[in-house]
Amino acid sequence: MTISYKWLSEYLPEIVEPEKLSEILTSVGLEVESLEKYESIKGALKGLVIGEVISCEQHPNADKLKLTTVNIGTNEILKIVCGAPNVAAGQKVVVAPAGTTIFPSNANPVTMKIAKIRGEESFGMICAEDEIGLSENHTGIIVLPDDVKPGTNASEYFSVYEDYIYEIGLTPNHMDAMSHIGVARDVSAYLTHHNQHKATYKIPSVENFTPDNNNAAIAIQVENTAACPRYSGITISNIKVAASPQWLQNKLKAIGIRSINNIVDITNFVLHETGQPLHAFDADTIIGNKVIVKNLPEGTPFISLDEKERKLSSNDLMICNAEEGMCIAGVFGGAKSGVKESTKNIFLESAVFDATTIRKTSIWHGLRTDAAVRFEKGVDISNTVYALKRAALLIKEIAGGEISSGIADIYPVEKEKTQVTLSYNYLKKLSGKNYSPETAENILESLGFEKIKKSAEEITVAVPFSKPDISLPADLVEEIIRIDGLDNIAIPSSVQISPAIDTLGFKEDLREKIATFLAGIGFSEIMTNSITNSKYYNEDILASTVKMINSLSADLNVLRPSMLETGLESIAYNIHRKNSNLQFFEFGKTYTTSGIGNYHETEHLSLYLTGKNHEDEWNEKSKPVDFYFAKGIANAILNVLNIGKAEYKNEENENGLSIILQAQIIGKIIEVSKAERDLFEIKTPVFFIDIDFGKLLSIKETDKIIYSEVPRFPTIQRDLAMVVNRNIQYENIRSVIQSQHISILKQTRLFDIFESDKLGADKKSFAVNFTFSDKEKTLTDKDVDTVMNKLIRSFEEKLNADIRK
Repeated sequence: MTISYKWLSEYLPEIVEPEKLSEILTSVGLEVESLEKYESIKGALKGLVIGEVISCEQHPNADKLKLTTVNIGTNEILKIVCGAPNVAAGQKVVVAPAGTTIFPSNANPVTMKIAKIRGEESFGMICAEDEIGLSENHTGIIVLPDDVKPGTNASEYFSVYEDYIYEIGLTPNHMDAMSHIGVARDVSAYLTHHNQHKATYKIPSVENFTPDNNNAAIAIQVENTAACPRYSGITISNIKVAASPQWLQNKLKAIGIRSINNIVDITNFVLHETGQPLHAFDADTIIGNKVIVKNLPEGTPFISLDEKERKLSSNDLMICNAEEGMCIAGVFGGAKSGVKESTKNIFLESAVFDATTIRKTSIWHGLRTDAAVRFEKGVDISNTVYALKRAALLIKEIAGGEISSGIADIYPVEKEKTQVTLSYNYLKKLSGKNYSPETAENILESLGFEKIKKSAEEITVAVPFSKPDISLPADLVEEIIRIDGLDNIAIPSSVQISPAIDTLGFKEDLREKIATFLAGIGFSEIMTNSITNSKYYNEDILASTVKMINSLSADLNVLRPSMLETGLESIAYNIHRKNSNLQFFEFGKTYTTSGIGNYHETEHLSLYLTGKNHEDEWNEKSKPVDFYFAKGIANAILNVLNIGKAEYKNEENENGLSIILQAQIIGKIIEVSKAERDLFEIKTPVFFIDIDFGKLLSIKETDKIIYSEVPRFPTIQRDLAMVVNRNIQYENIRSVIQSQHISILKQTRLFDIFESDKLGADKKSFAVNFTFSDKEKTLTDKDVDTVMNKLIRSFEEKLNADIRK
């Protein structure tokens, strides 16, 4: 939510400095995320003055330069070298004297200095429009009317508008603060409570509202009162659509709203002033002189304001004339009925629409307008007529015309205010502070709550329509606390709690064990959104992807079928912020479908690695992460779980390995392809370990812990080097070893791989360490030699290995 300091101050009972106001807003729960100075022209033309060119002569050393003398309203006449082709004596111009900082349209700020230009001193600059940020025009210097007085500040002449802009992070329950008057209400309540005197916020008066005649009344019919509980309207005739006055343009531009014309700008102004959305129709396009609020049949075509044809849902509430739809209620206008430059008569709408209906329509059509956002959160049902009067008076003042009907107000079932009873004991218990009944009552009344009854133990209040989220005593406690200030609640000297004794389940224990291990070796746990962007996936994958019906945005429209892409978003985010050595892990789910109603969830443990394996140490240099590092991490996880050794098999279609445990594939290790990395603008290699956590859990659940005594007899180790074809992998060697079923062989370990042309064409050497042990006796060299000979024969027969002596 964007709030203007100057605009807000118009409704406050007293002047509050911008920084102090920022503290108050945050204190009352309207957290200020940023406070920035706003200038309608960057730099606000500070230091620039209006000058008069006294003389203009040719520069003696340059054909395209002129020597000028300029009067800037002081006793000193400035000498300025100017290269503009249109400079001439007698002109009134904009001057930037030495020491002034200018803010060009397409360049960095520049501070003027006394300089020698082709041998002649220049004490400033005569400015063009682009040089001071007025536009991008650089055809020549700015020439002003003759009646402008030299020495006038340029900021004064060009009416630079300055303000402070607050960006407020509104929580969903604060729809009442989605307007300048709503924020003023909270600030005034704060001032009343903390300054100990009544501070009432100002609301613009509409007492002067009076219809001029009833010559153009338009009938209103609401067929769907559930979706439109209140609808108000008025007709204004003989208006003139034109540009808005400067004050109105300034206020809207300051909060980021583009000025369109005086009628549209007034509806936007009232929206941000009161929080009530309005819509203006060209009254001459309302066929049958009737406005009907209803639903149209499924698939009805409708041309919206952006000239797009949209197929309506039967759930869409429409504002119609006697023949067709004119506007998607509360969301977006139509192409035919909008206000145009030629519009002379308008019908102005102020209504309340059902929040659920508006949200469904807004999401269905992908239209997230300011009006829709406010209707979704709820608007003040008592405010429709006031906003209509306020807008009508502004239109008469700015666009002329006459109010040609009374206010038609269709409000069939008048809403009753919610009543909430608050116990003072409950207030103390929940807030942790002993508020007096008078303090609680005063805070609530300053926020617009109406006292119904009061006793020594409790108070009952009627909730203002501006706060539709409040229905519980806890809501009242929150209102009291935030106006008093969270910082004013004392921290107790002791806290009494009842410790939880529930133990984690087996699944949670396993996750905790893995997470603790990975965090201990330098990994960071991440949590990414399971809703992601369909653009990351090809058509084959999308065929089985779960698609969002009511997506929050075009970029979040499917449930992820893979953990990789959301992890790469986190990798990219960090890399683009100079954090390049990354080791992440995440527990998450992927989702697929084989048809409507057939959905599948898979739990994953996913790891993402890029950059160096560790920071450089004095005694050890870091290395880039690679397949071996990633495979080592996968092995380490399985070792921590004491779940057995995995086998690794080359993926046929991917640059990676399958992780095989107990004869089933439980995961994979891949190097992310360049094409995939390019989607996220990642240039460095990324390695991805993806483990099916459900399968891992099942294996661990059936795993039996077997205890054995520490071996009493010594182990014997032997090393063996063999030369094999280059395409042979260590996994092939392991398979040969396992096929021999040697009971005394306890461990094998690859400790060297050597490749050289000296070994022969397409050859490489593996060096493997073997550890032997027998729990019944001490092994002899003869025992081990027998087994080693058996292994050597197997390597020679099955791998065509050449044993190196």
